[in-house]
Amino acid sequence: MTNNEKTQPRNTKSLKHKLAGLLRGIFSPSSMMLVMPLALLVPNIALCFTEFNSVWAKLCNVALPLGVYLLLMSLSRKVGRSILWFIPLMVFCAFQIVLLYLYGESIIAVDMFLNVATTNFGEATELLGNLKIAIATVLIVYLPCIIRGIVLTVKHKRASERSVRITRRLGLGSLAAGLAFLACAYIFAPGYRISRELFPYNILDNLVTAVQRGVESSHYSDTSRNFSYRARSEHPADSTEVYVVVIGETSRADNWQLFGYERETNPRLSRRRGLIAMPRTLSEINTTHKSVPMLMSYLHSENFGDSVAHTRSVFEAFNTAGYSTVFISNQRRNGSYIDFYGEEAARHIFLTDNGPMRPDLDMIAELNKAIAEAKTKKVFIVLHTYGSHFEYRKRYPADMAHFRPEKNTEASFMNRPQLINAYDNTIRYTDLMLDSVITNLERLGAPAAMLYVSDHGEDIFDDARGRFLHASPVATYWQLHVPFVIWTSEAYRREYPGVVKAMEQNAAKNVSSSRTLFHTLMDISGLRTPYYEPSSSLASPAYCEPARRYLNDYNESVPLDRSGLRPSDLDQLRHHGLSAQ
Repeated sequence: MTNNEKTQPRNTKSLKHKLAGLLRGIFSPSSMMLVMPLALLVPNIALCFTEFNSVWAKLCNVALPLGVYLLLMSLSRKVGRSILWFIPLMVFCAFQIVLLYLYGESIIAVDMFLNVATTNFGEATELLGNLKIAIATVLIVYLPCIIRGIVLTVKHKRASERSVRITRRLGLGSLAAGLAFLACAYIFAPGYRISRELFPYNILDNLVTAVQRGVESSHYSDTSRNFSYRARSEHPADSTEVYVVVIGETSRADNWQLFGYERETNPRLSRRRGLIAMPRTLSEINTTHKSVPMLMSYLHSENFGDSVAHTRSVFEAFNTAGYSTVFISNQRRNGSYIDFYGEEAARHIFLTDNGPMRPDLDMIAELNKAIAEAKTKKVFIVLHTYGSHFEYRKRYPADMAHFRPEKNTEASFMNRPQLINAYDNTIRYTDLMLDSVITNLERLGAPAAMLYVSDHGEDIFDDARGRFLHASPVATYWQLHVPFVIWTSEAYRREYPGVVKAMEQNAAKNVSSSRTLFHTLMDISGLRTPYYEPSSSLASPAYCEPARRYLNDYNESVPLDRSGLRPSDLDQLRHHGLSAQ
């Protein structure tokens, strides 16, 4: 045996001993008094690089929490028990890390907590299955700490008195520095607020706000009881009329052939007579649980926060005007205002109540049934689709995959070509579904109209930021530019040419879907209510382009160009002829 052969096993054994010794040192009771606070500080350090806060705010965001964590760890020598008390905070830290991986910026927003509460299990598992790197990161950071906390607790291991004293001194020093930085932030950084810039206080404050909003929504039936649109119809009482609103999900205008996309994603709608497209439409919010209630009522960003719990849906107006009303949803109930508004229809159908998610095209049979069984000549129906919600390739039958390949849908920039293929297939499937709605309405031979608009758009790794999905605390251009189309039947165009002419004249103007749909629908259907505003209706000669607004996480309506959009987003708006003001 050579000297090298003798030395190699000894070196390997020595290396293992050194590694084991290092791990014992890192995870010793005394070391854990420092390791645990540093692990909790990971999100704070990351936020220093992702947020556009002042230097003082960033320094405070590191020093002040670190001081608190160190002092809490120094309260007892029973380190294991102290670590286990931090588990709830570790969960929030893990959530924050995943959020930063997904969106690249911002803290856990109020809407994010509400999205978690209103997201069904299937959606959650689809998303988590595509965030392996982020999940692995949080497991590497926090799982060893939890395991070590359990071991130290079970074995009754304690830190030394000296370690406690050192940790306490470090904590007091860091706390003092943090308070000094906090004072500087308030003095030298106008607009600084702990509730928005100090982690984890800000997310705890957001959680409280989310709970308050949830409690408020749970009392909706009481708070909205006395609301009425006091609607009346100006159309002949004995005329047959059918109006259908289709609310899309996660569809962005950039991938619609009708709005200039180079791919044939709208082969059917592109050939339809009587179709009017509004290419300059923006949503005032990028989350479903806010956008859909605004689309289903007179609400918009400037009155949503104060009025959503006290306002009833557009169904109340049509019910009062004597219409047969139907709500058909291909989304699962989630106890949000969307459900409450939909249930105000005389008849409401949730296709997924008795089984798994179904293709949107299945809604056509329910649509035809609702029209056939209507008790009045006037019918109003809302279809809430599942549209283009991730995971895209599951939103259409496999044999309708026009753009290929589209099987690899893991959330990564490398997979963008396949993600786009799958996403574009969902748009083609929406095109088929909407064309089917039009076909069935045209067959009635009566005045009829279909209005389609998506709740919000979607990021699909479109630029260097690597953003994906929607509902991020800070929106992007792709999350706000949405498709909006209106179709009217030949009989409608003959009966109400003035309405059609107004829509054609207003089609190229700036549009806010959130504040325009309700008023446009009032004009198309001939309904009048004190809440109707001609200046907000695309079907009125009095239509005025709205100022661009955005409903932020705190339910504040802010100018779009001050909503957090980045220069690249503003460039995209200008490139597509869209105003940010």
